[in-house]
Amino acid sequence: MKLEKGQKLLFIGDSITDCDRAKPEGEGNFGALGTGYVSQVDALLQSVYPELGIRVVNKGINGHTVRNLKARWETDVIKPSPDWLVIMIGINDVWRQYDLPTQPEKHVQLKEYKETLEELVTVTKPKLNGGLVLMTPFYLETNEADAMRKTMDEYGRAVKEIAEKYNCQIVDTQAAFNEQLKELYPATLAWDRVHPSAAGHMTITRAFLKTVGFDWNKA
Repeated sequence: MKLEKGQKLLFIGDSITDCDRAKPEGEGNFGALGTGYVSQVDALLQSVYPELGIRVVNKGINGHTVRNLKARWETDVIKPSPDWLVIMIGINDVWRQYDLPTQPEKHVQLKEYKETLEELVTVTKPKLNGGLVLMTPFYLETNEADAMRKTMDEYGRAVKEIAEKYNCQIVDTQAAFNEQLKELYPATLAWDRVHPSAAGHMTITRAFLKTVGFDWNKA
């Protein structure tokens, strides 16, 4: 297990991370962490590793892009001073190019996306006592030639390149969902191919916990 006793684990991202978490501070019991994978991670850490006392914080905000993350980085990441930081961003950066094609000011093209994410990583990684985890964006579409799926995969590759360059942990969420989609129709996991069901969030949870060395057989 890579997480250590008393560490703070902070998740930041868009609606997939947000999931109706408490505002302004997504931390605590009784729904404060939202209804998605962040809450699932917290529940599993508390139930399986209660002796570690990991402090989980949710800083996801619905609709955000990497551009929005940069604007709130000092307040939501640097000042809280987490030991571990998990970033999953990119879905809206891509989606706005397809659902709002006539509003280019809302589009975050690949070059800006990659440069901004890399900037955030280089500024933050040296400040972390634990580690930095990058999670790829995803799109629950089995046809890899689909325009939005193809673009999302390009952004996912950019995340992997940054993770490799800066020695970050990487969670390939698209790969994790691809395994599920061998058996399930996309709408089973996400009605709009983006916002996951509870099972979809558990797919993200399992992929993340595997990356940080969670022992599913721990007594």
